[in-house]
Amino acid sequence: MSDIHIERMKACGVIPVVSVPDAAAAVSLARALLDGGIDVIELTLRTEAGLAAIEAVARECPQMFVIAGTVVQPAQFAQVRDAGAKAVVSPGFSETLDDAAKAAGLPWLPGVATASEVMRAGERGRTALKFFPAEQAGGIAMIKALAGPFPKVVFCPTGGVNTANLGDYLSQKMVMCVGGTWLTPPAAVSAGDWAAIRDEAAKARRRVDELRAA
Repeated sequence: MSDIHIERMKACGVIPVVSVPDAAAAVSLARALLDGGIDVIELTLRTEAGLAAIEAVARECPQMFVIAGTVVQPAQFAQVRDAGAKAVVSPGFSETLDDAAKAAGLPWLPGVATASEVMRAGERGRTALKFFPAEQAGGIAMIKALAGPFPKVVFCPTGGVNTANLGDYLSQKMVMCVGGTWLTPPAAVSAGDWAAIRDEAAKARRRVDELRAA
């Protein structure tokens, strides 16, 4: 992943991890996030609407940096690139996916949870990594432990990150940003309560700004 993409994600601080029921909902949700000050979104392929959602948001909300999430098959890299995704996130790492990411020409944030996985990713030149599932894999203590032998690696912890521990994660120098689902509660998405999501995004934006100003 290039420095410019890392900086874009770092500047946002928190990346909503979103699964949507349809493409129209994705656009409304993305606009609500933008209104709240969040301009990066990870739209996952966990639902059948995932690919269409990426395409719709990329087209209708050009100011939003769209990341395709839960990419687990090599063929999906070209699909999400053609749909308009600017980067890709996977829950794990494999050499096959690394090859697919390079073939598609997309920045890729692979998931790791152990020192061995960090080493495998590093052998392929990957030093910006998703730490997943963060809380279940040891949380901040594990990230600190990994930072010792891998001082050039930066992480985006995802999985169990929320408003309660957001500050703990972002205070770590090896953490470039965090990802999470708390910004877009499924109940609010299902109800089309975009105002609630806008307000949640605004709270997160203020919190990140406060932490970085401290």
